[in-house]
Amino acid sequence: MAFPNVSDIVATTIQSRTRQIADNVTKNNALLKKLEMRGNRKPFSGGNVIYQELSFAQNGNGGWYSGYDLLPVAASDVISAAEYTIKQLACPVTMSGLEGLQNAGKEQMIDLLEARIGVAEATMANLQAAGVYSDGTGSGGKELTGLNAAVPVDPTTGIYGGINRASWAFWKSVYSKPGAALTSSTIQGAMNALWAQLVRGSDRPDLIPMSSEMWGLYVASLQAQQRFTSPEVGNLGFPTIKFMDADVVLDGGIGGFCPAKTAFFLNTKYIFLRPHSARDMVPLSPGKRYAVNQDAEVQILAWAGNLTCSGAQFQGRLESA
Repeated sequence: MAFPNVSDIVATTIQSRTRQIADNVTKNNALLKKLEMRGNRKPFSGGNVIYQELSFAQNGNGGWYSGYDLLPVAASDVISAAEYTIKQLACPVTMSGLEGLQNAGKEQMIDLLEARIGVAEATMANLQAAGVYSDGTGSGGKELTGLNAAVPVDPTTGIYGGINRASWAFWKSVYSKPGAALTSSTIQGAMNALWAQLVRGSDRPDLIPMSSEMWGLYVASLQAQQRFTSPEVGNLGFPTIKFMDADVVLDGGIGGFCPAKTAFFLNTKYIFLRPHSARDMVPLSPGKRYAVNQDAEVQILAWAGNLTCSGAQFQGRLESA
């Protein structure tokens, strides 16, 4: 039998921190925070897959007319949806009866639990931040379907969101890799060229996560100029500068997961974080899980959902040789 007092404290402590844990996970990654700020963190409540609605063509009935001209009213099928599998993430928090006895006293117990829950929180945050850049094949296909799938090195082939890129031009992102290695004197030209391919009217990239190498080159290219930061993103703790009007964010260095020599040009209007409404950094039920043959208890912190996209053609990737 598990130590009885531990169970209630573990359960209530995790439950009370659930919202805080979800917030801290989001703040651990600039893209996830940007999606939350834009309102693109959209929970779903059920189903065997996550559907992300998208528009793939213009309405063919649109056109100029004069006076009593007949207006076309034929059915126009222009709306579809990409399909994403539900990915799951979990981290157990354990406590033995002996640890409960040794950590006697309410304050000491909470201190120990806070430390363990803090480690679980950091673990979940790092796993999800790494998953943001994954291609969805890690851990036997269980990892988040991230940017390496949405904005791949070869955007002309492969199936993403259930849609074949080779068959649909609107589902191809833009990839750029100049023949020579980028330098501080050439990086802005390469960024300008990629940017121009991703602009459609008011649609344009608004977030550019960079690896350490690309960040260093871009910062060096601005040394003689005034640099503008974004207070909205900078206040979150991310070092930021601007390119055009997009936030350029360092996601390298210690704990950074952006692929080496890479910068993603993201239009977050078309990117969404889709957590399940009943599985968003919450303890799994039943709240009390006892080991059958041990004096111990486990509480499992869990998340389910995926990263989705409704406009692959508006996303870009720049790499240096």
